[in-house]
Amino acid sequence: MRRPERDIFWRHLYSSTNLKLRHFVAAVLRAFLPTCNHCTILLMPIIQRFASCVIRINLRDHLPPHFHVVMNDGREVWVRIDTLKILRGNVPARELTEALTWASQNRLLLMTKFEEYWR
Repeated sequence: MRRPERDIFWRHLYSSTNLKLRHFVAAVLRAFLPTCNHCTILLMPIIQRFASCVIRINLRDHLPPHFHVVMNDGREVWVRIDTLKILRGNVPARELTEALTWASQNRLLLMTKFEEYWR
């Protein structure tokens, strides 16, 4: 479930022209919040929940447009939005079936969210 107060905080932080404040807050959050594997992203909003996994898209993430499928046991794969090709990670396809089926039906939503969070 999304938290509006967190979204408002991030919008304000990234729209703020005070660069020193942004760097300070990012440093404090980096010290206390988990980060994505191999990314410098602090928070990953949940787009969709399933019984065995969640789909997330990072704030201010790198290209190509992709989403993260995080399994309940902590394993993670990155999936490209336009082709649904696995970019990184090693999870059997049978475990990703539900998430990839949903993603194929909701590519426009995923791309919109990626572009929204990428700004």
